[in-house]
Amino acid sequence: MKVTDLINKNEQTAFSFEILPPLKGTGIEKLYRDIEALKEFDPKYINITTHRSEYVYNDLGNGIFQRSRLRRRPGTVAVAAAIQNKYDVTVVPHILCSGFSQEETEYVLLDLQFLGITDLLVLRGDKAKHESKFTPEENGYSHATDLQEQINNFNKGIFVDGSEMKVTNTPFSYGVACYPEKHEEAPNIEQDIYWLKKKVEAGAEYAVTQLFYDNDKYFEFVEKVRQAGINIPIIPGIKPFKRASQLSMIPKTFKVDLPDEMTQYVLDCKNDAEVQQIGIEWCINQCRELIAAGVPSIHFYSIGAVDSIREVAKAIY
Repeated sequence: MKVTDLINKNEQTAFSFEILPPLKGTGIEKLYRDIEALKEFDPKYINITTHRSEYVYNDLGNGIFQRSRLRRRPGTVAVAAAIQNKYDVTVVPHILCSGFSQEETEYVLLDLQFLGITDLLVLRGDKAKHESKFTPEENGYSHATDLQEQINNFNKGIFVDGSEMKVTNTPFSYGVACYPEKHEEAPNIEQDIYWLKKKVEAGAEYAVTQLFYDNDKYFEFVEKVRQAGINIPIIPGIKPFKRASQLSMIPKTFKVDLPDEMTQYVLDCKNDAEVQQIGIEWCINQCRELIAAGVPSIHFYSIGAVDSIREVAKAIY
């Protein structure tokens, strides 16, 4: 059952969360423990992030450096399959432009389809650490809409080289990302919404927001996208605040504002244990307001915050 079907058939606001594949060589047990901590709240689906490989430079001596590629978190397809098999839950792997060629994407799609995994989150992805601006892989894509086109053609039984599949299976359905406070590269919110509409016209069935801490920004964004004729579900992405250091890290990393009221609460805390409790209470209130407004689902970014999310979910689900 597609993500949109799962959330639409739910009488109350649905629950879902996103997990990070384990570092290479560390095993999957901690990931299972995180899922076990949250599964009692009946997640309708679980997202699995995908991470591009990065260039690393090894000093060979005499001023010579060897450049090679390193992928620290392999296994999104394998992790998705393992979770689906173990927990019988819909899994949604991320599919990226960033770090992938058209051919590499095609083989990921083939592997997922063989496994019966047909829900995706389609993203451009972030630029590499060594880049000053986003640069696609050779024979890759610059925009999520281009990646959508490949997936749409795959659904029609057409490979990237134009040849036809002998057998087609269940088509992929997918969501995309959106940004209540606009994408950092967008010149303004209007242009950002314009490109979201292009994603919807290309086949996106829902959108998940970047994390935010001010519900007014989410409500204002939804009103603007509705005025633009975008009628897909806009799922709020939420992550509880946890440490005082995040006062500077979150705005820098995610390009979002922190509400002054929450900021002052955090500044008044004596330690991170107090900060975490403030973050839980703020998130509970945030989620209760979203649920009262009738949002179809709340999607939690769980990386480093499973314990806090569990406390929030206990209060609201």
